[in-house]
Amino acid sequence: MGLFTKDIHSLEDLYQHGLQDIYYAENQIVKSLPKMIETAPHGELKRGLQQHLRETQDQVRRLEQVFKLHAQDARGDKCPAIDGIIQEGDDLMGNVDDQDTLGAGIIAAAQAVEHYEITRYGALIAWAKELGHRHDVPLLTRTLNEEKATDKKLTALAERRINPRSEKGTARGGHARRRASRSSNRAAASRRKTGSKAGGKKKASARRA
Repeated sequence: MGLFTKDIHSLEDLYQHGLQDIYYAENQIVKSLPKMIETAPHGELKRGLQQHLRETQDQVRRLEQVFKLHAQDARGDKCPAIDGIIQEGDDLMGNVDDQDTLGAGIIAAAQAVEHYEITRYGALIAWAKELGHRHDVPLLTRTLNEEKATDKKLTALAERRINPRSEKGTARGGHARRRASRSSNRAAASRRKTGSKAGGKKKASARRA
């Protein structure tokens, strides 16, 4: 149904529905990550996704603890938002052949998931504090911190995978400019030397005259 539906009449309703929403999302992410790991073209990306799969499984268990604190069975409510994000990533993986491009696309798809989770957990923590669910806050905060850390790692990985090309290009351009500068300096020095010799000959000729 998504987060905002007609059956929500209070902040408590919104909070409980938000828990169901993110519980569904985390379980869908657990199901989708193995395919991303298998498709990832680079070892470092595979290892990062494998670590995140383990973290996500822990996050599911953490949410189950939150439900238990409310004397409820853990259950998810279908979330079109995360379904759409995951489907977009699946479509990308099926349509890209170039390995470097595929890696960049997988990182972007994984970060789209992270950003969704970061916004959801941030809202849940704020609501939990306002509602006085103080025992929920540490569990949700731990997960939020993990999501932020994963997002930073993915950003760093994207920069290492994508930027080296531009850095190489910049380096090649820099080398070329330095070579051109050295050549220009040598030419200028040669002209000065030639001019100095010519000036000396003119002065000697004038003295003889």
